[in-house]
Amino acid sequence: MQVWPEIINKAKEGGLDVIESYVFWNYHEPVKGQYYFEGRFDLVRFVKTVQEAGLLVHLRIGPYACAEWNYGGFPIWLHFIPGIQFRTTNAPFKNEMKHFLAKIVEMMKEEHLFASQGGPIILAQVENEYGNVEGSYGVGGELYVKWAAETAVSLNTSVPWVMCVQDDAPDPIINTCNGFYCDMFAPNSPNKPKMWTENYSGWFLGFGNPIPYRPVEDLAFAVARFFETGGTFQNYYMYFGGTNFGRTAGGPLVATSYDYDAPIDEYGFLRQPKWGHLRDLHKAIKHCEKYLISSDPTRVQLGVNLEAHIYYKHSNECAAFLANYGSRSDANVTFNGHVYFLPAWSVSILPDCKNVIFNTAKVVSQKTLGDPLFASTTLKPSSWGWYKERVGIWSNSSFSSPGLLEQISTTKDTSDFLWYSISINVNENIAPGQGKELFLNIESLGHAALVFVNKKPIGFGYGNHEDASFILNEKVALNPGNNTIDMLSMMIGVQNYGPWFDVAGAGIFFVVIADLETGKVDLSDEEWTYQVGVEGEYLGLDNISLANSSLWTTGATPPVNHTLIWYKVSFLAPEGKGPLALDLASMGKGQAWVNGQSIGRYWSTYLSPSTGCNSSGVCDYRGTYDANKCLKNCGQPAQTLYHIPRTWVQDGENLLVLHEELGGDPSKISVRTRTGQEICAYVSDTDPPPASSWKPNSEFMSQNPEVQLTCEHGWHITSINFASYGTPIGSCGATFTLGTCNADVFTIVEQACLGKEGCSITISTETLGDPCPGVLKSLAVQALCSN
Repeated sequence: MQVWPEIINKAKEGGLDVIESYVFWNYHEPVKGQYYFEGRFDLVRFVKTVQEAGLLVHLRIGPYACAEWNYGGFPIWLHFIPGIQFRTTNAPFKNEMKHFLAKIVEMMKEEHLFASQGGPIILAQVENEYGNVEGSYGVGGELYVKWAAETAVSLNTSVPWVMCVQDDAPDPIINTCNGFYCDMFAPNSPNKPKMWTENYSGWFLGFGNPIPYRPVEDLAFAVARFFETGGTFQNYYMYFGGTNFGRTAGGPLVATSYDYDAPIDEYGFLRQPKWGHLRDLHKAIKHCEKYLISSDPTRVQLGVNLEAHIYYKHSNECAAFLANYGSRSDANVTFNGHVYFLPAWSVSILPDCKNVIFNTAKVVSQKTLGDPLFASTTLKPSSWGWYKERVGIWSNSSFSSPGLLEQISTTKDTSDFLWYSISINVNENIAPGQGKELFLNIESLGHAALVFVNKKPIGFGYGNHEDASFILNEKVALNPGNNTIDMLSMMIGVQNYGPWFDVAGAGIFFVVIADLETGKVDLSDEEWTYQVGVEGEYLGLDNISLANSSLWTTGATPPVNHTLIWYKVSFLAPEGKGPLALDLASMGKGQAWVNGQSIGRYWSTYLSPSTGCNSSGVCDYRGTYDANKCLKNCGQPAQTLYHIPRTWVQDGENLLVLHEELGGDPSKISVRTRTGQEICAYVSDTDPPPASSWKPNSEFMSQNPEVQLTCEHGWHITSINFASYGTPIGSCGATFTLGTCNADVFTIVEQACLGKEGCSITISTETLGDPCPGVLKSLAVQALCSN
């Protein structure tokens, strides 16, 4: 909540006009009839903060959100209402949905937050991407869409309602597009504007998967093509994604980080060049605004995969978009008697039908180089404590039932964990110390399970985001007489997407013991004993109030590689005001808390496949993008750094608590904060001047391009690591060396930039000298920003 103004202002500086946000029903009504709008769930405060920044709001009430959020935003209590069926023409569901919609709308009205009341909310959304699954609901789905539309309109918000991915959205609801590209989208009525509610800036992250990213050249191309072809409203999903703190991440196996390769990263830092290139794109489009609102575009074919769209205000006044939508060949095109160069898969923007002020494939904004610089603090070795949990049933709150129970219906999502326990008797005579070798076969709907025989771990099974189910086969040795099997089934987020996702199950459904001589014994229908949650949760070991409890064993060296163990330790936060990151690369799987606040689930031992990433480390932006096209960190954990908001720590000692499920080494944990970042810019003589400098009726191309460098707020340029004007060899991200043509501009750049938060250097021979007349020259600068 404290960082909202900074994030919103960075979005505004990036050229945004509207902030879109979901409204998460499960956090605003965690118990039926009991509402929560405090802290980071203070919806009114959030909308007012956007308004104070001078921006507008699109409020996506839903109340289904998806968003890779736990249960898609639905409260779990909804699941247990007798006779309920989600997202169809079902009376119990419609009653609850209407009640929540009305609650949110009335809150906004009471605070005068709709645009007609002088507030910032200009759009509202009901439902979300229902068109993707509507066919699975038959006639009930069609009736539900009509009911949802009528219900929304009846709430009299006085602002338009939208339904995304809903071709059959009835009037006056506006159907909108979600996807990587929406230039070919058309609404279901010529009276409705062409709107894009989700342009994916990247993709979400799943435990066990490589990290997806989307090149900014492609993202800018998609945006430009949309406005080129008549688009009116475009939203980035995400522009800032943030963090799935606590157990808010959806399922199955959605990671804690929701960075999404967004222009503002998970920690609130600008991701360059994505943020800067999109800022320049937004400026270029806004220079065309008076033409975009004056007419529909006129399309002109310029060649194979080449076209122009022209917006006229008068016959002699226009703005144009020139597009090369081929993915292989660059081209020269003739438009209005002038020749223009169009790289493959790019759009050039001409706000006066003459001057190119932006091309989507030509990135001249600064880039960040490599990993940030960090300051780290280690944990206080004298403050370690640990608590080893009991395996299996740990309290008299357990219960027994024949057969294997479905997990969500049993836990009601009060915990990620459900114990399944059973005793079996071996009557055969077995030599002492040998045991009888058998095979234990376990099948689960997901998401993971840790299995113990006679209180010793014998196996761990798990699924993945695409298919959370798994089969675990382990050879086990049973003793004569009584033996115990204890299975700890684990959820990693409740399902959040798909037809009938609300009834998707989890947990173990099949258990068989077999040997080669006597066949198999199916234990699935036997009497099992169940325990919801693990012992440490029941004791409240994550609470600050138990930091000094006698429950903890204390010592200077914590035990390592233990299953089902809790750790606590004190640490001093690194100096500064920026966000922190907890490095959990040495741990296995679990959850972490700082000063009683859950920073989310971690799973450092789940490595992504070793293949599938771009071998060169560079992904070709040309051609259609999908979530698997550009991947990095193959063979690595999806996430090892976990966000700690600075407001969650205090001066002096802070408490870190971990619940480790599989085993790790907590002594190697550290807490980091960013202290610096190397930045780079590479701009040539022939690049356009900054889009912000264009003015109507000016000879724009007679102006000079610029190198523009900016540090994060509060940081300054502390050193210039490379500067050359001429023909420097290399690129941002690779080592620069001096070319055969070089003007020594080090002093010029230092004087312009050192000690400043940002600087700009005009590229001209008058400013920088001319070391090689007649040769195309570029200015390359690498600098260090630090605090």
